Order: sequence, then C-alpha cells, then structure tokens
Amino acid sequence: MKRTFEITPWHIVTHEFNPEDKRLQESMTSLGNGNMGMRGFFEEDYSGDTLQGIYLGGVWFPDKTRVGWWKNGYPKYFGKVINAINFIKLNVLINGEAIDLAQDRFSDFDLDLDMKQSQLTRSFTLTKGGQQIAFKFERFISAAQKELSAIRLTVTNKGTDKVHVTFKSALDANVQNEDANYDEHFWNVLKTSQNANDGSIVAITKENPFGTPRFTVGMKMTNAAVFPSEDVAQPSETEVVNQFSGDLDPNQSTQLIKRVVVVTSRDYETQAKLEAAMASLSEQVTGISYDDLFEAHAKIWAERWEKSDVEIEGDTGAQQGIRFNLYQLFSTYYGEDSRLNIGPKGFTGEKYGGATYWDTEAFAVPVYLGITDPQVTRNLLMYRYQQLDGAYHNAKEQGLKGALFPMVTFDGIECHNEWEITFEEIHRNGDIAFAIYNYTRYTGDKSYVLNEGSKVLTEISRFWADRVHFSERNQTYMIHGVTGPDEYENNVDNNWYTNYLAQWTLKYTLAILNDVSEDVAKDLNVSDAEKKHWQDIVDRMYLPEDKELGIFVQHDGFLDKDIQPVSSIPADQLPINQNWSWDKILRSPYIKQGDVLQGVWDFIDDFTPAQKKANFDFYEPLTVHESSLSAAIHSILAADLHYEDKAVEMYERTARLDLDNYNNDTNDGLHITSMTGSWLAIVQGFAGMRVRDDQLHFAPFLPKKWTSYQFRVLFRGRSIQVHVDQTGAKLTLLSGEPLAVDLDGQTVQL
Repeated sequence: MKRTFEITPWHIVTHEFNPEDKRLQESMTSLGNGNMGMRGFFEEDYSGDTLQGIYLGGVWFPDKTRVGWWKNGYPKYFGKVINAINFIKLNVLINGEAIDLAQDRFSDFDLDLDMKQSQLTRSFTLTKGGQQIAFKFERFISAAQKELSAIRLTVTNKGTDKVHVTFKSALDANVQNEDANYDEHFWNVLKTSQNANDGSIVAITKENPFGTPRFTVGMKMTNAAVFPSEDVAQPSETEVVNQFSGDLDPNQSTQLIKRVVVVTSRDYETQAKLEAAMASLSEQVTGISYDDLFEAHAKIWAERWEKSDVEIEGDTGAQQGIRFNLYQLFSTYYGEDSRLNIGPKGFTGEKYGGATYWDTEAFAVPVYLGITDPQVTRNLLMYRYQQLDGAYHNAKEQGLKGALFPMVTFDGIECHNEWEITFEEIHRNGDIAFAIYNYTRYTGDKSYVLNEGSKVLTEISRFWADRVHFSERNQTYMIHGVTGPDEYENNVDNNWYTNYLAQWTLKYTLAILNDVSEDVAKDLNVSDAEKKHWQDIVDRMYLPEDKELGIFVQHDGFLDKDIQPVSSIPADQLPINQNWSWDKILRSPYIKQGDVLQGVWDFIDDFTPAQKKANFDFYEPLTVHESSLSAAIHSILAADLHYEDKAVEMYERTARLDLDNYNNDTNDGLHITSMTGSWLAIVQGFAGMRVRDDQLHFAPFLPKKWTSYQFRVLFRGRSIQVHVDQTGAKLTLLSGEPLAVDLDGQTVQL
C-alpha cells in the first residue's frame, strides 16, 4: 500500500511533495480548535490542483436543493458550511517573481503536522533566478483563544548573491465552495480597513430566500516583519493587503509573523459589537510573541493528551493511527460550546456540508464520556434539546406528532437532499435517545435525563407512537418505508434495528417518566392513555427474526436475496459503490455498515453469546465496510466473541482509514466522526470495557503484534489507568475516590 506520510508516533510527516497527492496532503494536515479550522493548503498561491478550505463553526448557508424540492415535506435547502475568507494568505516574491510550488524548482521539502502540540510546519529550499532561498512556514490555530490563528514565516538566503524579498500578507474574501450548487459566492464584503501593518474585513453571508439567519464575520490581521512596510493600493472590493519588502544578504534570514483574530455574529449580535470585539482581541495579542502564544496553545493540548493518550508498544502504525484520530477529533470538537457539534468532515472539507449527523450520538458520545469532563458530553445533549423546535417542524412536515430530529442539520431543521436518507433513516431518533441513556448510565448523573432529557425522550416517543402502524393481520406494530444504518437498503419494511430502537425508546421513556418530579411531569403532560398506548407498542412490536438461523433479520425480505459472501465479488468490482449501479447495489445482499450488528453493539449485554455469534457470523461476511463507521463495531463485536484476528484487522482499518486512504475518498476531507472508532475498538474491544449495574468491567486481551497498550478512562469522578501487556492487565486509580472494578470476572478494589 502506498503511503503519503511516514509512520511516526506523534507526527504526520512527509519529505516528498507529489502534486497528484496534494489534496490528500491537505486533508491529512488539517488544523482546528473547535471554533474554526482549515485544510493544510499552502499560505501562498498555488496554481496546481488544490482545495483551499477554511471553515467556521456554526457558520453556514442554505443552498437551494437541485432535486426534490417540489415534493411535500422535502427540505427546501441543503445546509452547508461555507468556505470562509482566506485569512492565511501570504504570498512571497523573490526579485519580483511570486513563488509557486506548482511551477518552481525546489528541494528539501518537509511537511510536518505535530499532533502533540498541534502545529503545522512546512519547509523547502527554492531555486529561483540562480539563487537558493529556504522557506519555513509555521502555523497553528489556538486552543487557548478560540478566535486566534498565527503564522510565522522564516526566509533565509542560502545563495551567494543578495536577493530582494517581498511579503504580501492578505485577507481575501474572493473565495468559493467547490460544492456550491449554482457556483455562487457566499460572502458580501461590508467594510475593509488597511494600514501599514494591519488590516481587517467585515463580511456577511449573502441573502437567502429561506429566512435562515445571515452570518457576519470580522477578521483582523496584524503583521510584524523585519522588513519595513510598503505603501500598497487601497483595498480592493474583496482583499486587504499588507506589504513588506527588503534585501537579504547571503546567509541572512528574515521573518514575518501574522496574527489573525476571527469573530462572528454567533457571539456578537451587532456589527458594531463585532468590530469592537475584533479590535480588542487583536490588540490583546499584538504585543505577544509567536512563541508565547504557541506556548499557551500547546499547554492546552498537553492537558488533553494527559487525559486521553493511548500508548501502544510494538506497532508504530497502530500508535500513529489512534493519536491521529484523537487529534483530529479534538481539533473538531472539545465541548466548549453547546451550540456546536461534530460534522463528519469537521473542518477538513466540504463533503456532507459540515453539518451534524447521528454519528455524534452513536459514535462520538461514548468516546467523550471516557476521556473528557462530563460537561463535554452534556453539551452535546444540550445541542439537541436546544433544537427541539426544529425537530417539531420536521415531524410536522411529515404529518406526524412529536419530534423528529434531523439526519443533517445546523439549526434543528432537516437540510439534507436525499429522501431515502432524510425521512427514511429515522433510526437517528432512537440513537439520540440512546445517547441520553448512555450519558446517564456512564456518569451516574440523572439531572439531565430527569429534566431536559425527559422532554427529548417524550417527544421522540410521541413520534414513534405515531410513526408505527398496527397490523391487524399479524396483531403487531410495524414500521414500513425506512432506511436502516445500512444505506445500501432503502425504503424497506421493518428494519430490525429501527424497530428495536423504537421499542426500546418507548420502554426507556416510560421508566424515566416514573422518576421525574411533579413539575416536570406536569410540563410533559403525558396522559395515562398515551402511556398505555406506548406500553402496548413495546409489548407487541414486530422484530423480524429467523429461528432456524438464530439471527435477527435485517428487514422483511432480506433473506430472499441471493445470499453470497463479499469474498465472491471479483476484486476489480470493489468497492461496489464505485463500480456498481445503485440499482444493482440495492438488489444485492451486501451491507454498507453494521445494521443488525449496530443494535447488537448498542445493547451488547442484552444478548446471549450464542445470539451475538450467530448474527456476527451471518452478517459480517456480507459487509463491504464501505462506510467509515463500519469497522469499529465489527472490531468490538469480534473481540467480544474472541475472534482476535478479525478484531485486530477491523481495528487497523478504523485506526488508519484516512492515513492509508482505505476507501479512496480522503482527498475531500477526513472522516472525523468515524475517528472515534479506533478508541472504541481498543477500549470496548481489546480491553472489553463495559458498564453493568453501575460497575465498570474490563476483560482485556493483547493483540499478537503488540507488546503492550495503555490508556486512561474517566469514570464518575475517577481517573483510571489501564495497562495491558504479556503478563496481564493492571488497573491503577490515578485520582478520585476508591472504586470496585470487575476485571475478568474478579472484583478488584482500586
């Protein structure tokens, strides 16, 4: 397998520049701080193929859908994160000629993402006009101050003659999304300011016909250079530039340091307040050195790694994979703002629109519970609670009661443009309910579920009670016309996972309603008749099953397909989503990702070993794993069944999905939400962590390739270190009150 980057424990580094891999390199070296982020594109202009992308959390645009908008209930727009003003732009001229690595000759190329401290460094030696000039770009997006990004450029004359160097540091609003449906620009510039060493832009998203809020963004740069500033033309309509120029003698170096603060109308409701904040924040950082700003930033990352690092001995590829995934996950979201969430591509690309999917509740919540303060996960739950009005709207659009949380959203309103996903993949309603249960079970904190959470559960239950129908012929409740997690099956009847989650949600909600206070119960206003109806659905929900095979059937009719394993597909036809027609995929038995097995993983302790084995043995050979979310579930279940080789195979796939570009789709961005899979595969899979009856359980094994692994988990106010090597497992209580833990069936007092 060709690898773009070297395998090292703490770095994503390469010493080669391959233009055909430029987009892949940009994805892999993305930076972010939860509030904003960017792909690893060059600061200077590059005339070759590139995807320049800077994205701001919660700043989006409702782009009119191209298809389906005439259908009743269909979303009128596709919400998308929009490419922000290019604030890292920094062009360099040598003797009056702009550098361009698509055209110029250069050597000693290095591109290095330091994951431990979150800094991207790029260096190279340019040969231009018979002279050699060395460049070193360093940049970071501050974890200590959410509005701040900084760049340091060092240029050294390695030739024998003097060279003239010009820096052009800019804020450029002439940007576009590659995925714009109608090739439009999304920014209207309101105001510009340009001085000798600083400049600013204030812009607003263009008007839209859907009544969603417009966003105002303000950016101010300050530039500190050894060279003197030069007068440049007044700002254009879309660009502000500071220019610095001077001569470099042989072996002489010069620097430019660019600090940029970025503020948005999400935090400042008027343009006047936004401009005042922009000026104040810029003034605060202008006198602070790059090194001091970076030190404050790196300190935050050190604290994060102290809680979350997973150490693996004996397999550097596995070590790099887990750290890369945790790094990019934390760069996307660390829970500081309950208005934000985790887009499947984060700040690394435009695909999926940068919106929130069900991935957050199903895959991200279990990870954040284990390695961050509980408030981080609570903020993810509050995100949904704050968007209940949108969920009411989504259900009403379908003529249904209660709340239907969106498949894809920024503000709670559904904004995806595929019907079979948007209004058929309704299992996400149950996944959101399950996340509330997961939080409560893991933390022991019932304050959310007995207040805001009970409201969410009640409205989801009202939706399920209206969405099911009663089959008189079978005397059971059914759910027709859905798409399960396996998106290679659309508009099916009685998807087992969907039906099971609907039944479980109603049962869980009824249990919670027994515990809420009188005031909360009064507000929820669930009648006895409603409760009786919900209980009837729980008692008589149809769950397709084949007793002879001992499996839960993915949906009605699934077993009537021509059941052949994935191994029967010719290698040149894989992946099938890039080689087969959609019609052929829908008629095949092949599964994109865990569907029945998603439910078995969710409720892993509710099924017998025989049930888990029968379902895994039947469905895994039919799974093509063409969803980035697939491998982790299969790794955990394989570990639970003691299929250690399969567990490790699936771990390697989820850990290095983007690093090795398994699905040949990393060019347009990383798979952020599936990056949770590597932690889940180690902690829930290899280490067998479970929470049963308020007690923490572990059942670890050591993969054959590894000599040891170690991680920390936070559990109900305790920090616990788990170390596994060839001699066995050792648990250490690092902080918190004493705790009894089950280790391989034996109670251990920590």
